[in-house]
Parts: sequence; structure tokens; C-alpha cells
Amino acid sequence: MADLRNYQTRAAPVGTQAGAEIDQGLRDYMLRVYNLMALGLAITGLAAYGTFALAASNPAVAQLLYASPLRWVVMLAPLGMVFFLSFRINKMSVSAAQTTFWVYSALMGLSLSSIFLVFTGQSIVQTFFVTAAAFGALSLYGYTTKRDLSAMGSFLFMGLIGLIIAMVVNIFLQSSALQFAISAIGVLVFAGLTAYDTQEIKSMYYEGDGREVAGRKAIMGALRLYLDFVNMFMFLLQFMGNRE
Repeated sequence: MADLRNYQTRAAPVGTQAGAEIDQGLRDYMLRVYNLMALGLAITGLAAYGTFALAASNPAVAQLLYASPLRWVVMLAPLGMVFFLSFRINKMSVSAAQTTFWVYSALMGLSLSSIFLVFTGQSIVQTFFVTAAAFGALSLYGYTTKRDLSAMGSFLFMGLIGLIIAMVVNIFLQSSALQFAISAIGVLVFAGLTAYDTQEIKSMYYEGDGREVAGRKAIMGALRLYLDFVNMFMFLLQFMGNRE
């Protein structure tokens, strides 16, 4: 009995220390995810405004980016890049994957630069801060909740597929009522995905991961949250944005 009590006394601090190390490792991992996402958003914002400023001062650039066939390349390049990163990341080094993420963020900024032609700068800034506040609250919920959100993930994925189909259909219908419904559903879908993805990213953490594996996980986590933020921002902008 004495030996058992001595063993328990010795083991308790070790277990506590291991738990503390896991918690610290998880915090460092999540902080890295959020930092990568924030830097990606910063690159996107700078690229978007820089592209708009260049186009505003140079009509030839504006014509090339927004009125020529090149606009389709500008619009679709980020989609191609995100698929490339998603499918190739396990074969890439952390530095290469991170560089690809920065390039993707810049291409997304180039693609989103046209919002400055449609909405006022003040409404864009206001919508950004509203999105940031909502994203922060939803991500915090996903990180701290004890509720399993995996069932919600399947429902949100089906909602996302339906949303994409509705957006394609509305390209031909040009219905303002359908556009309003798409924007409302889009906000709800990506709000839910923010909480769901945060919980998934948290669950992906494993203390025994090597540097390369942990780095790739952090980049993919940052990409998922980045997409949630950008899409929620764009759908909210349809509600809150004042048009030029």
C-alpha cells in the first residue's frame, strides 16, 4: 500500500505536467493557425486595394482586369490554386506550402479588387469589422464548446452544395429575390462552418506530430478559416454594402 501511495504521489505531477504540455502545445498550434490566417487576410486586403488603386489610375489596366477575357482568369485563378494546395500539400515542404498560401491570398486579393468598384470604401471597412467580430465569436465557440459539431458539418456541407447550385442558376436568372436568399443562406452556412472548422482544426492537433506534419496541419487549418472568413465577408457585404 505504501508503495502504491508513493507511486501515485510521484505520478500525479507527471500527469499534470503532461496535460499542461499538451494544453500549451495546442495553444501554440491554434495561435499559429490564426496568425497564418490573419497574415493571409492582410495580403488579400493589400493586394485588393493595390490592384484597385492601380486600375483607378490606369484605364488600360482597368480595361484589362475588369472588361477583357483576362477577368475570367483573375476570377478562377484562386479556385485553381486552392485545389492545388489542398491536393498537393502532403507532398510539399512546409515552406513551399506556406508560400503557396501567400500566393493564393494575393490572387484572391486580385480577384476581390472589383468590390471597390461596386461598394463604397466605408461600407467595405464596416463590413470587414462586423465580419471579424462575428468570426471571432463563432470561432471561440467552436474552440471552447464541449458539444460535438460533426453532425452539423454534414448538414452545412449539403447547404454549401445547394448554395453553389443556386449561385450558378442565378447567373442566368438574375433574380434579386434569389440573390437575397443566397446571401442570407451564405452567411448562415459560413457562420456555422466557422465554428465547425475551428473544432475540427482543434481535434487535428496531436502532440506527437513532427514539425513538418504540424506545419502542414496549421496551414490547412488557416486555409479553411480564411475561406470561411472571406466568404462570410462577401455575403455580408451584399447586405451591408452601400453601392457606388
